[in-house]
Amino acid sequence: MMFGAAIGVGMLTWAVAEPVYHFQNNPDVIAGTATGSAQDNVVNAYKWSYLHWGFGAWACYGITGMAMAFFSYRRGLPLTVRTSLIPLFGKSLSGPIGNVIDIVAVVATILGVAQALGFGVEQFVAGMTRIGIGGLTNAETNTANSFGILLSITIIMAASTASAVSGVGKGIKILSNLNMGLSIFLLGFFLIFGSTFFGLNALFMGFIDYMINLPKMLFQVFRSDGVEGSVATNQENWQGAWSVFYWAWWVAFAPFVGLFLARISKGRSVREFVLGAMIMPSIMCFIWFSFAGGTAIDLTRNGAAGDAIFSRPDGDKIFAMVVYMLGDVLGWAMSVLIVVPLLTYLVTTADSAVLMVNTINAAGDEGPKARPHIYFWGVALGGVVAALLIAGGPDGGLKAIQTAMVIGAFPFSIVMVLQVASLVKAAYNDVQRNKNGVQSTTDDIVPDASLVAGE
Repeated sequence: MMFGAAIGVGMLTWAVAEPVYHFQNNPDVIAGTATGSAQDNVVNAYKWSYLHWGFGAWACYGITGMAMAFFSYRRGLPLTVRTSLIPLFGKSLSGPIGNVIDIVAVVATILGVAQALGFGVEQFVAGMTRIGIGGLTNAETNTANSFGILLSITIIMAASTASAVSGVGKGIKILSNLNMGLSIFLLGFFLIFGSTFFGLNALFMGFIDYMINLPKMLFQVFRSDGVEGSVATNQENWQGAWSVFYWAWWVAFAPFVGLFLARISKGRSVREFVLGAMIMPSIMCFIWFSFAGGTAIDLTRNGAAGDAIFSRPDGDKIFAMVVYMLGDVLGWAMSVLIVVPLLTYLVTTADSAVLMVNTINAAGDEGPKARPHIYFWGVALGGVVAALLIAGGPDGGLKAIQTAMVIGAFPFSIVMVLQVASLVKAAYNDVQRNKNGVQSTTDDIVPDASLVAGE
């Protein structure tokens, strides 16, 4: 269900595309310490890929999720973003401060999910084209045209809104189980028929290099020297296009994935939460990137595939790879199998987002009165994605979403810092209560409705 809450659709796009990009170019190549598209750059490609999909990303989701879960399940408060800041602001959260916090969370969520859906729509259209449905792409760029975007968004949002209405325990759970099963099958295919030894080597060597360099990669900021084309300028441009973009994506996803993690983690200890919400998902991402992306790199590196994979648009790289590996007939069948989990991931991403945004705005109310709002947010989310993709044109649609997301994510990064302080303060207070024999949890408290209703 965690991967169904948005990460899965990103993995299907970037598990192949991102290692391929970093294999060709990354800060080490720019600095001259490695050679692009050469053997000595393989580990670097995975070091940087793991940075963007590993512990740093899931830690952002875990911070917000743990903060909300802590105050909801240990204090009996509504499961909303504002209640995670109770130790810092107290009752003042019932007024404008709390409203601003929830608005910031909703804006970040909408724009973060719009980015994921934007990538997903491009890949969904690429997959539909691969299996024989024409008229969905621009002939010149091979990217989705306006008709392809609108058709895809309509299908995805109609299915996701229906799933959201059914709730987490029904539609979302069923679809999550389906797409995870298909994803495991696809991963098994790469493990058995892909570049298995290359993938294992990339996994272990890349992980070791990633852990050694993680502190430096997290805190190093490349600064331009003002000279166009210099090493410093190119490294700054690379970091802005990749690491800063991912920073914004992590933060924008934090209220969405964090709230979803909190909802499905009741009864867990903090240790279990960290293991299940940060460590294990990161390892799954490492494995996916190693074997899916590693197969693409190996097929190209040994000269067999030529430009058949690298030259394709991001969303089409995974389809191009399986067609090259299996031929036209079996490649078509495998493309169908990829399109199915892609669609279900898109649906679970959208319905999870709709449900979470509605939960924030309804102050935790999940009753029948909240259902009309689910329809509204389904239409609103679909409209935002479609408008940004179409308005940006064939080449600038995703850039338009990316720009909007970076702007929308920054305010919530401040909220996340406050959540860390709030959680630390609450945990310290609980330790003091336990030392003095004072109860630190409650199971039957009646939440203060004014705290979340703005009264």
